Amino acid sequence: MTSTAPPCALIVLAKAPHAGLAKTRLIAALGADGAARLAERMLQAALAHALDAGIGPVELCVTPTRDDPAFAAWRDAIAVTEQGGGDLGQRMARALHRVLGSHDRALLIGTDAPALDAAYLRAAAAALHDVDAVFGPTADGGYALVGLRRAAPQLFSAMRWSHDRVMAHTRERLAAAGLRHVELPVLHDIDEPADLVHLPQHWGVRLRGSPT
Repeated sequence: MTSTAPPCALIVLAKAPHAGLAKTRLIAALGADGAARLAERMLQAALAHALDAGIGPVELCVTPTRDDPAFAAWRDAIAVTEQGGGDLGQRMARALHRVLGSHDRALLIGTDAPALDAAYLRAAAAALHDVDAVFGPTADGGYALVGLRRAAPQLFSAMRWSHDRVMAHTRERLAAAGLRHVELPVLHDIDEPADLVHLPQHWGVRLRGSPT
């Protein structure tokens, strides 16, 4: 008989894609409405990949509130929870700790890396059979995916975020904690106007002022 691995929970961390609030660093290139539309497209893509991966239950963990109309279409299909307060590290640590209370493995992703597809997620879940943690590093020095077999708050507390040494500092914390980890291929986050070249071409995103 072939044994079946227990499911790996998957958390998608997301912000409501509203104009002036979502992807604000892209407003100069896309305008506030265009940046919000792109944020919504990336949210939809991340959730589609998460469901297609078929590795376990998918949860959408949101800010500011699960009752935001932007998330209404998903509430009947998957669990929608709230991130709560605190900085990014506190919110990630809280979500992972909660989910790992009932699952042997958990992955957490954002919505900013369109290339983080179902195959990538399956590879991350498989990696957690052999190591304590898995990461999807990004070209800007951060990471777009973290997976754990047990809660590890020391990876997230008092961390400075949004700079080019986040993954490097995380490696130092992993070593100090004696946690074995693996890193998957580098991804590209879509945060700055220069990052827009990494969007799927078929999305047809137009820069502000470009010909229609």
